[in-house]
Amino acid sequence: MMKHWKRLSHAEQDRRITAALEQNIDFRSQLSLGIPASRLDGQVFQESAPFLKDAPLLRTYVQNPNHIGCHTLGESEPFFAGTQALEQEVIAILGEDLLHAEAGGCDGYVASGGTEANMQAAWMYRNLFLHQYGAQHGEIALLSSTDTHYSVAKAANLLHLRWLQVPVAHTTRELQEAALVQIIQQAMATGIRYFIVFANMATTMFGSVDNPDVYANALRQAGAEFRMHVDGAFGGFIYPVSTPDNKLDFRNPDVSSVTLDAHKMLQAPYGTGIFLCRKDLMHHVYTEEAQYVAGMDITLSGSRSGANAIAVWMILATYGPFGYLEKINKLLYRTNWCCRALDALGIAYYRHPRMNIITLEAKGVPATVASQFGLVPDTHTGQPNWYKIVVMEHVEIEHLEAFVAAVQESAV
Repeated sequence: MMKHWKRLSHAEQDRRITAALEQNIDFRSQLSLGIPASRLDGQVFQESAPFLKDAPLLRTYVQNPNHIGCHTLGESEPFFAGTQALEQEVIAILGEDLLHAEAGGCDGYVASGGTEANMQAAWMYRNLFLHQYGAQHGEIALLSSTDTHYSVAKAANLLHLRWLQVPVAHTTRELQEAALVQIIQQAMATGIRYFIVFANMATTMFGSVDNPDVYANALRQAGAEFRMHVDGAFGGFIYPVSTPDNKLDFRNPDVSSVTLDAHKMLQAPYGTGIFLCRKDLMHHVYTEEAQYVAGMDITLSGSRSGANAIAVWMILATYGPFGYLEKINKLLYRTNWCCRALDALGIAYYRHPRMNIITLEAKGVPATVASQFGLVPDTHTGQPNWYKIVVMEHVEIEHLEAFVAAVQESAV
């Protein structure tokens, strides 16, 4: 039963967004001498354009709300309270209805993307270990699979943390448990005591999904302290829908935070990721130096567009939970069709059965065909081992059929 996620008509969405914008500051009519912002430049972005009347998202962009801070934590900048409230609804829908957190049990914000959200998690847990356990920087490490997104490498670099990578099986992309145990033992022998785990809810190249219990069991057996973050930057808007009974949401007590990326499966504008975490964690990244910001800043990005949060809210409200389920099932049907066609040709590939990514062994696909159909290789700096297909909204069965025919013709 969905507590927050409801389908709304476009008229109702327009009414809600209009009311929210009316609660925000109006730079044209309200005195605001101290805010270093304004509406979008009227000489360039004409706010009187007639099409804006029926385009609430574009009106939001023109009014230019700044959603600096995290609005699930009490005080925020009062100038944009109306649209901040809609962002709070987004966090409740995703945290509680999609990822099954307890009522009121999530903090979070609309970030610039999955990379920022993953880095926010690493920053937050690093500080938790420093503040709560008295850890030293050299005692903290990031732990993930070799298939994990490069944002974890960025986080390790910026936060001066070791990054430990666990190998995966070639055909199943599953974590190699014996190697994980050895990596943990070796790390602890060199002084690592605290682990920030990045478990994948669909990797970028393969769509593979980690079993979080493999990490948790190995770390507990080693007597190590850890916190677990789920990187659902790709899978977060499909895997919880295709696999309602999963171990990568807040029903799992080992999961403390999750990254989602609305500008992938949700088709929101680029620059729209989401960071979600359990209560009583975000305070570890309060920036007390931001005294002039109401509530102080607590996010990696600082100032951010409120319009992106409204875009997510509109998409969720347009589909509702059942309409969105139908959308996901349509993409999975197309993916299944393509897999059956590849099986008939004997083409080797990896595909998680609940995901819309098909990753083909490069030896089975001529480079000319891969280029013709826009397949993405696992590397641009050498000979690729894999090419991936991502069945997004614009990928019709006719497109997949043409690709399969081209592969078949090249083999003749």
